[in-house]
Amino acid sequence: MLPPKHFRARNRIAHARDYQAVFAQRIAKSRGPLTVFLRPSDRPEHRLGLSIGRRVGNAVVRTRLKRQIREAFRIDRTVYPFPTQSTTYDVVVSARAHKPLPHNDYRDHLRSAIEAAHREHARRQNQTARSES
Repeated sequence: MLPPKHFRARNRIAHARDYQAVFAQRIAKSRGPLTVFLRPSDRPEHRLGLSIGRRVGNAVVRTRLKRQIREAFRIDRTVYPFPTQSTTYDVVVSARAHKPLPHNDYRDHLRSAIEAAHREHARRQNQTARSES
């Protein structure tokens, strides 16, 4: 099955309160120059937010990096793990300064970081369930 062709507004994190909620969840994993923060959400699709600072480069470099990350997310979003059957993740990606990478490297880093963060979320859920029983 081909991934959806569009990256629509419903696939984006747009409000500061949503970014704050993702950062407050404190689930973060780094792969290569990318750091992924995630939080379970009750929305029908995974959403992406980008937090790319000026240290990464000038506006041209930051915009190119954002396009690369959005495209990597768009292509692979159907294969990202789900916390439960009825929930998805809000994902915020941050980047450190680095030399530009090929698109497939961004896809690999993003997928690997999201999967690692998903495992961390599952581990925390299991610890909470054990401590409550």
